[in-house]
Amino acid sequence: MSCGVLDEEEFSRCCQLLLHHSDSVGDGWSWEAVQSSDEGYLKKTVLRSVPADQSITQKHKESGSDSEQFDYCRFKTEEQGVNGSADSLRPDVEDEDDCVCRAPGGSSCSSVLQFEYHVLYSCSYRTPVLYFRASTLGRSLTLEDVWNSVHPNYRLGLQSRPLDAITQQEHPFLGQAFFFLHPCRTEEFMKPLLQMTWDQNRPVNYVLSWLSVVGPMVGLDVSLDYVTLQQPTV
Repeated sequence: MSCGVLDEEEFSRCCQLLLHHSDSVGDGWSWEAVQSSDEGYLKKTVLRSVPADQSITQKHKESGSDSEQFDYCRFKTEEQGVNGSADSLRPDVEDEDDCVCRAPGGSSCSSVLQFEYHVLYSCSYRTPVLYFRASTLGRSLTLEDVWNSVHPNYRLGLQSRPLDAITQQEHPFLGQAFFFLHPCRTEEFMKPLLQMTWDQNRPVNYVLSWLSVVGPMVGLDVSLDYVTLQQPTV
């Protein structure tokens, strides 16, 4: 691991350390092995509750869809260990009550979006890459919906640099459409971060440090418990 990049062996080592820490704090990360291959990727599924009092689009209803109105607003993340499907962009929802948060009185107060995050290794850039997809009530979010979910503080910077932007492409292992953050500037922002930790003689997990930078851009927060676990014992 040098100059802001890492090789595949170091990527795997960092992922295993992250998984160990995740198990310690119950953060829900898992390792998905690729069939007939030594490769794999990190996976986490998160439920994000969406208050129903603010919406950004009714286009599904306007287009004649029978689906409920899709409401969007600032998200309150509920990181729960739910099992996401890797076989469909539109996971089946057997019970709509699972996708609705209800107030004590029984009235609906919010919808719930399911986000599935994957961390893969890019041989071209020699860095991790964050892929993700999202759905609500069995309907996949569009690229426009995803952009609207990005906090304004991040959105402007991402949109002003197209190669850093959120875009959509085929998942390298699953062959399905996923959103992802382009890794072309990963080396650039990781190099000074790594140098700082080395100068201070502090332990560093490349994947965890990288994830703490890019994750919040798409609603994936990294628990501060990881920082505590990485601190050397006295």
